[in-house]
Amino acid sequence: MYHKSSLYSCFFLYIGEDVKPFTPEKTKEIVMSLQQPAVFCNMVGDWPALHWNAKYLSAVLDGKMIQFRLGLKTVDLVPQFETRCSYVMATLEEFLAWSCGQPSCLSGPFSCYEYSKYWAYADYKYIARIFEDKPEIFQDIRWSDFGFPGRSGKESTLWIGSEGANTPCHLDSYGCNLVLQVQGRKRWHLFPPGDTSFLYPTRIPYEESSVFSKVNVANPDLKRFPEFRNTTAHVVTLSPGQVLLVPRHWWHYVESIDPITVSINSWIELDADHEARVEEAITRMLVCAIKSAENPSDGDLWLNPTEVEATSHEINLQYLNKAVSEYFKCQKARVSEQACSSSTGAEQRTSVSCKRKKREVGCEPEGYRLLTHEFGFSTFKAEKLQKIPFGPHLIQVLPQSQETSLMGAVASDTRNLHEDEGGHFGKLHSTRKQLVMSNDCETPAHQVDSDSSPNASQTALSTNDLLDCLVNPHVINLVARLLLERTRV
Repeated sequence: MYHKSSLYSCFFLYIGEDVKPFTPEKTKEIVMSLQQPAVFCNMVGDWPALHWNAKYLSAVLDGKMIQFRLGLKTVDLVPQFETRCSYVMATLEEFLAWSCGQPSCLSGPFSCYEYSKYWAYADYKYIARIFEDKPEIFQDIRWSDFGFPGRSGKESTLWIGSEGANTPCHLDSYGCNLVLQVQGRKRWHLFPPGDTSFLYPTRIPYEESSVFSKVNVANPDLKRFPEFRNTTAHVVTLSPGQVLLVPRHWWHYVESIDPITVSINSWIELDADHEARVEEAITRMLVCAIKSAENPSDGDLWLNPTEVEATSHEINLQYLNKAVSEYFKCQKARVSEQACSSSTGAEQRTSVSCKRKKREVGCEPEGYRLLTHEFGFSTFKAEKLQKIPFGPHLIQVLPQSQETSLMGAVASDTRNLHEDEGGHFGKLHSTRKQLVMSNDCETPAHQVDSDSSPNASQTALSTNDLLDCLVNPHVINLVARLLLERTRV
């Protein structure tokens, strides 16, 4: 654990505007090998995107309407999933007027929501889409400094929120995540992949590539979810100019702790993404088939707002076959790459030859058994960890008992948290689906609990209870590997 003076230097230590503490090649090596969260410092001081505060973006967007998600600031035992929120279309100017307490005539649709009771979040906005008429702005974001040449704002998403805005605890099925904090501070509560069973994973509400936790980690119901006590929370407060690396399959709950926050992120493709897509295809097929077979219920909003509709069994089967085909295509490419590498003495190189949304274990040679590779991979990662250059420019995100505090920011909350296919946009969705807006002021969209059903009072187990078992990440992973073994033969 580093002394606080070292942590403060993360902010105050600059070694020249054009000089970075790590070369792009070294930074990429860290990103692709590090399996624990960490914060990069002094890497983006010359990025024009650091000027992207909400006021600046409001002027650039010049009255353009964007969607905001609104949730209650009260902390319930149940997570505020997107299906439980209200939605409005508004301008950033109206958002800023509302957050600053200006007259309701200036805050437009936000005037229906009392600022003291609600938070607002313009989350998961693709920069390529909202600035499609200003493509030059993409170059304000330079992920090439992290070893990904050509990656800019076009492959990034924008998040703008008010104090209290949060993302329910979840893990992303694909890749790893780089997050730049631009304005205000956000507190991240991260849990390692090994804590998955303690976080009670669920696919209801269903969203491609997102596995949600049933636990509201800000106010856990330990009577209902007792295993949550066994989690190991890693907590960090991210401040402007810092970049957080969220490794593959790390759970995260994110909350805005300043009046206005602006963040930019990009999901980095990793070598296990093809296998993950097979798992997602299986999950989608099961969820859609079983939930579509239920009697319709207005209260059971099982699809996340990001999903327009339940796709048909035929379409889901096509997607599964395509995912399997792409997996084996990558396998063959990997075999060819290794053959070439061995002839040049470059067997240990870390770059990848196949593009995927996000990674886990890599594209193993075709003869490599899917069910027996994890131990060797973990050992390799442990060895790589010894070479990670932690210091003032790369700070480990520590377990909560050794909570990471950057720039002297308060890193623990008084609540005492326990803590596309056709697109290059990180998650599978090539478009962010629009949700039908709620017309009633201060009336969040209704949702039943993620494990309830229309007949919950009449039966001991619900459809969602069954689904939680069938599409548990561990079960789906095993099914996917058995399926790939069958297809290989």
